[in-house]
Amino acid sequence: MYSISRPTKKGYIEGRGCAVTWAFGHLVTLQEPGEYDPALKRWSLDTLPFVPEEFKLKLISNRGVAEQFHIIRTLFDQAEEIVCATDAGREGELIFRYILALCKAEEKPIRRLWLNSLTSDAIEAAFKDLRDGHDYDPLYAAARCRSESDWIVGLNATRYYTVRHGRIGGGKDRVLWTIGRVQTPVLAMIVERDDAILQFRPQPFWELSTRYREVIFKYSGKRFENEEKAQVLLEKLTDQPFTITAIRAKKKKEQPPQLFDLTTLQRELNKLHGISAADTLTATQSLYEAKLVTYPRTDSRYLSEDMKPRIPKILEQLGTLRPEQIAPLDLKKLSFTNRIINDKKVTDHHAIIPTGVIPRRFGTNEQLVYDAITTQFIAAFYPVCLKNITTVDGTSNKIKFEAKGTQIVHPGWTALFPQKTKAAEDGQTLPDFTKDESGPHAPFLREGKTMPPKHFSENSLLGAMEAAGKLVEDDILREALKERGIGTPATRAAIIETLLRRNYIRREKKQLRCTDMGRCLIALIRDPLLKSPEMTGEWEEKLKQIERNELAPDDFMDGIGNYIRNMIHTSNTGQLDNRRWGNCPLCGKDIIKGKRAYGCSAWNDGCTFVLEPNYKETTLSPKQIQILLQQCILPNPVRIDDEPRILILSTLGVPMDLRLPSADRQKHQAKTDR
Repeated sequence: MYSISRPTKKGYIEGRGCAVTWAFGHLVTLQEPGEYDPALKRWSLDTLPFVPEEFKLKLISNRGVAEQFHIIRTLFDQAEEIVCATDAGREGELIFRYILALCKAEEKPIRRLWLNSLTSDAIEAAFKDLRDGHDYDPLYAAARCRSESDWIVGLNATRYYTVRHGRIGGGKDRVLWTIGRVQTPVLAMIVERDDAILQFRPQPFWELSTRYREVIFKYSGKRFENEEKAQVLLEKLTDQPFTITAIRAKKKKEQPPQLFDLTTLQRELNKLHGISAADTLTATQSLYEAKLVTYPRTDSRYLSEDMKPRIPKILEQLGTLRPEQIAPLDLKKLSFTNRIINDKKVTDHHAIIPTGVIPRRFGTNEQLVYDAITTQFIAAFYPVCLKNITTVDGTSNKIKFEAKGTQIVHPGWTALFPQKTKAAEDGQTLPDFTKDESGPHAPFLREGKTMPPKHFSENSLLGAMEAAGKLVEDDILREALKERGIGTPATRAAIIETLLRRNYIRREKKQLRCTDMGRCLIALIRDPLLKSPEMTGEWEEKLKQIERNELAPDDFMDGIGNYIRNMIHTSNTGQLDNRRWGNCPLCGKDIIKGKRAYGCSAWNDGCTFVLEPNYKETTLSPKQIQILLQQCILPNPVRIDDEPRILILSTLGVPMDLRLPSADRQKHQAKTDR
């Protein structure tokens, strides 16, 4: 910011006719409902939904904020021109524009400093290429829509569900149910996965294989769900010779890995070292501020064409750190494939790469993150990995078998990743077979059981968030789904940490699992869109369209306002008997309500599950029935806000989660703990 000279330097730096000042992250935020109207301080269904016609701003209440804001406002008043040098992204733009608006300095000329790296060369180049600040108006519009839509959905839904469902089982204490436009669909994904695992019933299967010349050949057909059918085939092989019918060799090229964006970096660090997404972002931000890597909050895995001349110099500088890895590269003839250079795939920021600045010392996480980024960068310019994949076909008594073996001809880029090379070599080694050779073999059956889906790790959850709830490992397909992801690379780690902090999920080693609180919240939410990853992905896609000036911000906000109005209206007027009660704990089908009890919709197919609302001296309300049926797989008593619950088992063994009357809490404490 350019300003006249001032003798005082507190809160800013001055020199050469310029003043440089700073914020502490977000200094300005949206006002609370009670600041629009004191009557809105009280949480009531009568005042919902509340959607301001025009949002108002205020300072956050943290220590030192008011003093720093006063300094910024004074400098803004004196400035002839203001240069925005906040983080070059959606939230950085929002921080600046909110401060600008609260200072009433929006009529001042503004320019934008856009940085991908904090090296001296990059900063000098960026200052020579300052852009008109209003070129980034669409980015600010998207940031403002994100902020206001989160406020509308989060505030209204949180108040509605807390007031409407805050007292579970008739207790006096109210539970705060916190709802979020992004966090709730993520929680729903975790709850759905955990419930699928708990409801999973393993099914036995049998696989037919045979051993010939110390090589395992697998039956070419499907595995058997019936042991008798498998046994019949096994008996047909007894005392029958095994004959090699075909040998097929295929050369496979495995391309070098693409460069990291933030999400793939977080996934890799979580998979290899168990580092959380939040800790990976913190470490990468620290490396960025130390000028060691480029801007971290990026969703691109590509570099732009204009970066080509800089790459050889970066690799040359890295040669002092990684001489053996850099030595095989011809820095004058680097292979810039379209997996590395692609202007169409670079929007605000390119992929995360090292800057070439030589580090002096690291913290533990910083070392792991820097090593991962550097190795990935070097590997991108290595040759492909060449493999020979051999498939051998054989038959015995007309029953077909197949064996596969992989041989690495040239490791290429995999030489930089010893664990990947070892994994590829762990398959069985095939001897030299000849077509039509024949001999004795040893057929056998292996019994197994189907496995449930795996609990989410941060690695797999980040991948599902990036692909709007779909678990996608393929790089190309995941790239295509990025536009519809949940959250942004910069916010996904914070979403996970928010769910952990609110006790809706918990960490168990590398796994993320829902808590009883989290499962209960998802059971209470009737509106499917509020917990839909696909719907949230569509909202995020529209925010990106606003960034590209392809969608009017007012159209998006009108849609959000209409959505929250319809959600609350439907929730208030919907009939209880039309609600979804839950899944049958025996077979997973929908539960239906009868005249005197609740039963499985598959009763005509033989399912015997029935739940009567009366048990001993307890009568469950319809709301309690719904909560019970959507949580009936819980194996343990529930505790919310340290309030004890008793686990009552019906004659069918279905757990009932009930809050004890206060007078009986002490009496039943020991039973509950047991």
